[in-house]
Amino acid sequence: MGHVDHGKTSLLDYIRKTKVAAGEAGEITQAIGAYQVELDGQKITFIDTPGHEAFIKMRQRGAQISDIVVLVVAANDGVMPQTKESLKIIKQAKVPFIVAINKIDLPEVSVDKVKVQLAENEVFVEGYGGDTVAVPVSAKTGQGVDQLLEMIILSSEMESLQADPQAELRAVVIESKFDKLCGSTATLIIQNGQLKKGTPLWVNGVCSKARMLKDYRGQLVQKALPGDPVLVLGFGGLPSVGTEVGSCQAVPEKKQEIKNIGIAEGQKPTLKIILKADAFGSLEAISECLPRSVEVMEKSVGEVKESDVLLARTLKADIYGFNLTVSSSVAKLSEAEKVKVRTFNIIYELLQSIEKRVLKLLSPDIDRKILGIAAILQVFEMKGQKIAGCRVTEGKINKTFPACIKREEKILSDVKIISLKEQKQDINEAAEGTEFGAVFNQKVDFLPGDVLISYSLEEN
Repeated sequence: MGHVDHGKTSLLDYIRKTKVAAGEAGEITQAIGAYQVELDGQKITFIDTPGHEAFIKMRQRGAQISDIVVLVVAANDGVMPQTKESLKIIKQAKVPFIVAINKIDLPEVSVDKVKVQLAENEVFVEGYGGDTVAVPVSAKTGQGVDQLLEMIILSSEMESLQADPQAELRAVVIESKFDKLCGSTATLIIQNGQLKKGTPLWVNGVCSKARMLKDYRGQLVQKALPGDPVLVLGFGGLPSVGTEVGSCQAVPEKKQEIKNIGIAEGQKPTLKIILKADAFGSLEAISECLPRSVEVMEKSVGEVKESDVLLARTLKADIYGFNLTVSSSVAKLSEAEKVKVRTFNIIYELLQSIEKRVLKLLSPDIDRKILGIAAILQVFEMKGQKIAGCRVTEGKINKTFPACIKREEKILSDVKIISLKEQKQDINEAAEGTEFGAVFNQKVDFLPGDVLISYSLEEN
């Protein structure tokens, strides 16, 4: 943190270019807003967020994003208005900090003058009546940068900063955005526990799912540990900066058997697809997010060809394309061969389409049109009845239509809603954003984190 033009970005750039392994520094900041460096086997995570917005929002929500703040003060300018603003935020957040006195490579600068100005603002550095660490550095030449990193590690040891990878997950959102390819994404810093791909995430009272994880280098990973910055795909909406994220601990890891009509007992419904994409990165990202009930018969980069249609006909598969157009000749052939070709420009929409197709496999002769989706937030017992406390996240939940309960990629059971209440009032329909209680016509072992889906039936 610090005043504009005091070299915060330049200092971060120097650290990133010299301390991150070769070939990994290129698009780190642009991709995730945070990155890690390693010094003598110890990792430091730097959060690179524009201005003070994220830090202020963390404080407003009672969450502390940073363990240590580096206050950057230019040796030629000294303490300036935004320096004072930064100090105010740091003191209110009660977070330890280190002063980096930058631009010492410039002629006729005085480090001592800066230290005197800091003392005038009640920041007493070592040698000037206090114990706050101040390190002279140059983002241009690199002078003092190693000492700054060493002081960060030493300060963390003195503050006894620790985390437990085996503890319950606790993370915080430092950045969120809608990506034109992936949909809603958020960058998290893991503060405690660990985040694994597929983990049900508790965000603002709603369960989402970590479909895909990318590290600070933009590479796909299976898990993130305390201190790790990680980009997550799978949120139903954009979580605000500063939002705390946990896990839906009540959701068991054991696999549930699918209960449905029209599929032999013990047989899993499988959706066969041929996957095409515009680039290998997109192809890899989509493949990582597909439900286990999807069988990818063939995947490749490039436009959908007539040979793909003929292969899909032979394999009895659907074709899913990402960021691609379909030529008129391929469209005519697919229509003649009765092969379904679907193309998408957003990964999340492609995945949602596949999930809906998997739902239809439950009853092969019935087409299920999804009317609404609700997250089960809580489970209640009242007069021997099991009640699902839910919130509608998409569409509408209608009492008169059939429904099913889903856990991750598995359907637990088809159900009929026999009671739907909003604040003790009987209702027939719950709109998006509405919280309600539901009672079903049969006993189902549903849990917080499961999903209730309302649909209509259309005979094929």
